[in-house]
Amino acid sequence: MIPKDVAPIASGAEADIFETEFLGRKAVMKVRSPKKYRHPELDEHIRTARIRSEVRLMKDAREAGVRTPIIYDLDLKDCSITMEYVNGNKMKDVLDKNPDKAYKLCEMIGTAMANLHNARICHGDLTTSNMILTEKGELCLIDFSMGGSLIEVEDMGVDIRLLERAFASAHPGLEDAYAHLLDTYSKRKTNVREVMEKVEEIKGRGRYT
Repeated sequence: MIPKDVAPIASGAEADIFETEFLGRKAVMKVRSPKKYRHPELDEHIRTARIRSEVRLMKDAREAGVRTPIIYDLDLKDCSITMEYVNGNKMKDVLDKNPDKAYKLCEMIGTAMANLHNARICHGDLTTSNMILTEKGELCLIDFSMGGSLIEVEDMGVDIRLLERAFASAHPGLEDAYAHLLDTYSKRKTNVREVMEKVEEIKGRGRYT
């Protein structure tokens, strides 16, 4: 059940995040609220399809060796996901406060990206704000709402380009660490040359638009 009279701990264009409990465990609930500008039947179909997709992607990512929050419950009526509350800090904040650990952290990111892409999964919004370094020192990816499965090289290139731009804007001075991230990714990713050529192609499009 969606928490009543409780302010969300985070809000986005498509969903609100609430802190809650599930069987006595601290949890978070992600709710895709109705959009009044859409026809009600179309809105329900879109929200239901997207929340199903997000749950499936998180499950598939875990099977590919990428840490994601554990799903506790899916409520299609409320279009909500109840999942594990991941104790830790956003990777963005960790990198800002601990630049001396950037190489090790970027190696973890590169490994997770390669595992995702080798399983033909894209995240769709790959920034350090959508990564949590857990209290146990694990990298956990969150918010797969813009992700996809059975992806092509184009989607992989977009993921990498998004992360590259995120590092350039949010983490100036960590260029060498980002290069190490890509090196880690390249050592683990199949058909990596094709992917990196696509990244360069995507960059070229941006220069002429």
